Amino acid sequence: MPLRNRGRIWHYRFKLDGKEYSGATDLVATKQNTTKAQDVEADHRRALLEGRRPQRIVVREFTDAAEEFLTWARMEHRAHPNSSRRIATSFASAKHFFGHEAVSLIDEGRIEAYKAWRVNEHEVRDITLRHDLHALSKFFGFAMKQRWTRANPVRNVTVPSDADAVRIHVLTPDEEKEYFRRAAKHEDLYDLGRLILNQGIRPDEVASLHKDDVDLERGQVHIRQGKSPAARRTLDLTSESRQILGRRISGSSAWIFPSPRNPGQHITRVNGAHDRLCTMALKAGLSFTFVLYDFRHTFATRLAQYGIDLATLAAILGHNSIRIVQRYVHPTAEHKRSAMLRYDEILKAAEKEKPQPEGRVN
Repeated sequence: MPLRNRGRIWHYRFKLDGKEYSGATDLVATKQNTTKAQDVEADHRRALLEGRRPQRIVVREFTDAAEEFLTWARMEHRAHPNSSRRIATSFASAKHFFGHEAVSLIDEGRIEAYKAWRVNEHEVRDITLRHDLHALSKFFGFAMKQRWTRANPVRNVTVPSDADAVRIHVLTPDEEKEYFRRAAKHEDLYDLGRLILNQGIRPDEVASLHKDDVDLERGQVHIRQGKSPAARRTLDLTSESRQILGRRISGSSAWIFPSPRNPGQHITRVNGAHDRLCTMALKAGLSFTFVLYDFRHTFATRLAQYGIDLATLAAILGHNSIRIVQRYVHPTAEHKRSAMLRYDEILKAAEKEKPQPEGRVN
């Protein structure tokens, strides 16, 4: 670009990798200083090319950058493939929205526009929006390391809080009965759902169970992989769980839930059959608005209602703290009423044991 005379000083501006750079030469804007000013501009350009100026930005279109990021995410989360799959799901919409935009030009205004698009066009819930924004934030962190951008714009927008984003559904007895009546035609889905509901295990923990993880003689199952030490735990099996695992352990595959296409691997996608069942139920006039993970929520709520303390429940669920468990527990009005009645009986019994003042008759 040509030099510009601003305030009688030569200024310059040029583009490199799609990014615009400018500066002042501190040279008086005369014809005699033109060559020297051009040399200052050339030195700035050369410094960027040689890396002597901080963070020379490499222009990458979002769609291309996203593919490279998703490849990295699969590697980064190889021990927990569900995490990379969740990121990939979020990026299906992000790639559609940002398309060929340069990563370096996406600012907080565009992130806000993306939020509005997801909520208004797709009617996503806060928990989905939270997942989408966390995936984008991880992407921009990766992009900064690749010098595709200088900043993470997601940090400057509001992300739905944990309290706003938690979406939990506790199944009623009627919902449970009707769901498993329909799921009985799909052995994997039925067994997986019953194990989650009986044991409180996460869906991916059930799907990745190895036969060596099951000890039928002791009636236990070992969860050997997890994001934290608390997630790696041993659980005692219910009678129904022992029956299900006893039946499935007799197969030739090393996995409790082998992949239909490759018995040497365990199943990886377990939500498709559930979604199809819910779609068919909707056509029949039933509304199953829950996900597989809600079987775990239902398990936690029921145990709390049966009087299991939160510390024990946290250990069973594989959580590090009671605070996290509290989001799963939703006492019903009847549960709270029953608790107060029991407490009232305790108070009455204690009152009878107290020594009575002379002359007082109960």
